[in-house]
Amino acid sequence: MVENPRQSRDSLQQLAASRMVIEAVTPEVNAGRFAAKAVAGWPLTVSADVFGDGHEVFAAAVLSRAEGEADWTETRMQALKNDRWQAAVTFETPGPHIFTIRAWRDVWGTWRRDAVKKMAAGQDISVEIEEARLMIAATPAKGADAKELKALAKAMKGKTAVDIAMSDDTDALMRRAGPRANACTYDREIPVWVDREAAAFSAWYELFPRSTGAEGEHGTFRTTIERLPYVKDLGFDVLYFPPIHPIGTTNRKGKNNSLTAGPDDVGSPYAIGSPEGGNSAVHPALGTLDDFDTLIDAAANHGLEIAMDIALNASPDHPWIAEHPDWFERRPDGTIKYAENPPKKYEDIVNFRYYMDDGQPNAPFWQAIRDMFLFWADHGVLCFRVDNPHTKPFPFWEWIIAEVHAQHPGAIFLSEAFTRPKVMKRLAKVGFNQSYSYYTWRNDKAELTEYLTELTTEECRHYMRPNFFVNTPDINPVFLQTSGRPGFRTRAILAASLAGNWGLYSGFELCEAAPLPGREEYLDSEKYELRHRDYDAPGHIKDDVRLINRIRREQPAMRDFTNLKFEVAHDDRVLSYARHDAETGNFIFFHVLIDPFAPAEFTFEIPLWKFGLDDHASIEVEDLINGNRFTWHGKYQTLHLDPESRPYAIWRLIAPGEPR
Repeated sequence: MVENPRQSRDSLQQLAASRMVIEAVTPEVNAGRFAAKAVAGWPLTVSADVFGDGHEVFAAAVLSRAEGEADWTETRMQALKNDRWQAAVTFETPGPHIFTIRAWRDVWGTWRRDAVKKMAAGQDISVEIEEARLMIAATPAKGADAKELKALAKAMKGKTAVDIAMSDDTDALMRRAGPRANACTYDREIPVWVDREAAAFSAWYELFPRSTGAEGEHGTFRTTIERLPYVKDLGFDVLYFPPIHPIGTTNRKGKNNSLTAGPDDVGSPYAIGSPEGGNSAVHPALGTLDDFDTLIDAAANHGLEIAMDIALNASPDHPWIAEHPDWFERRPDGTIKYAENPPKKYEDIVNFRYYMDDGQPNAPFWQAIRDMFLFWADHGVLCFRVDNPHTKPFPFWEWIIAEVHAQHPGAIFLSEAFTRPKVMKRLAKVGFNQSYSYYTWRNDKAELTEYLTELTTEECRHYMRPNFFVNTPDINPVFLQTSGRPGFRTRAILAASLAGNWGLYSGFELCEAAPLPGREEYLDSEKYELRHRDYDAPGHIKDDVRLINRIRREQPAMRDFTNLKFEVAHDDRVLSYARHDAETGNFIFFHVLIDPFAPAEFTFEIPLWKFGLDDHASIEVEDLINGNRFTWHGKYQTLHLDPESRPYAIWRLIAPGEPR
């Protein structure tokens, strides 16, 4: 086959234009198929391999803009080792953004580098100075740069031409405005979804509004308002409710998930729907929608956001069953399917239908769910914990989240998917802003170190933000069933200090642990009955929760969880780690005794090298628990931790010269 001459010419020109190499760009999720995640006002590190042929000086920049904007913002990249380049890019507003990378041969930089070498060798550089003058004179620019370039070109005809050409000011001007030879742009624009800070840094407290009433009484939105000061006092900023919708009566579950409900049993809030309404209604026993709006306003006055549990479940009494029969899965005989996760059965729940028999999406249903999210967003709810999203199609969630974000870019979706790793990660890719994690089952030093290293250093750090819930109404971890109060203290401290987002379900702070025998579930589960608690009962750990939430708020290093680094403690029962904020220099150092049954006296190492200090140097330390200050001398120190007194230590290391 003879190639068309014009095609050959165009191909040659296109190929020849790509003289610079730009590859291995990060963050780039699935070759740009999905958006990397960033936080408004936080720097996002962008890296790439950038190089070209020959020995010229190269330069590169990140070009970024909000989606829909015309103009790019340029952030110059810095060369690291082995042709790796990096820049910190900051996006100011939540929503969709894009970036790409531009690289070029730095004509001025090459000239200056070579001229400096010739001067150092004692060579005449008069010809080089004339080259520099001509380059400056020919450089196009606008505004102040144009005036400065014109003045420089004129001044370089005098005796001070060498000094002018070699000055730092001239170098800075020419690197900014000078010629860019063989400029190339990366072959794709990479999407970035920018969240508000609460998506990456938040503390969640879960409670059942129906349990906030007086002993023996059903709570309401109004009685829930009375709990707001308590939640705020513990240091939380998100108050999360299980479903608050009308509960069906058909096949209602009784206490401890009994198949037979008594006349006074309140049922599972996950069996959504009754004649009073469905997913856009509130359970009448909780109050009215106006009462809910009042609660939203009261929470905001306390500095709390309300998070709702969105469970795409329907009781057999859901109004949609009669109104939209084709929105539900059915058996061959036409009867509706109940939810199952063999051997578990959920007789009080039926399944929605996401795709039709012809493989097309059940579009009216998808739109109804989209509108349901928007309904609650219009009522002031922008945090959604989504129940079991991994049992619904990925395209469904990608479309729903994009539709909601288009109107409410500050909306936060938390994926409650305790499932296979790749499924959890895919949900994060399609748009979930936070994800439940395996933290609940990572208990020993090796497990925690391996898991956190994965979350903070592997590719998933670009799109998956874990939320370390210590327990849930569904999960009463085996570790907590046997560890006693020390175990609750360490799990809270670990969750809140290892991750940017963490949460607990009410009762954890009271060390509730009674299980269903042989099960990872709670005895007398609040999912099926009201639970009235004495929040001042002896043995609580409220002080520990307040402490770690205060430290999280006050110390800048606690915000971005990817700065986590594990340090050395010579005891497998002790986890040693640090959080360091490079911008402020804030350095927080943790030691946590994981063993809840026996004390430990151990040697640990201070990472003095991170402060530019040798192994025998001294460093000032602030005890963030007690507030006192002292000095550690040398790299090796000894510490005693006791599970019954204080199973953890939290320090702030103060760099030499750092303001106190």
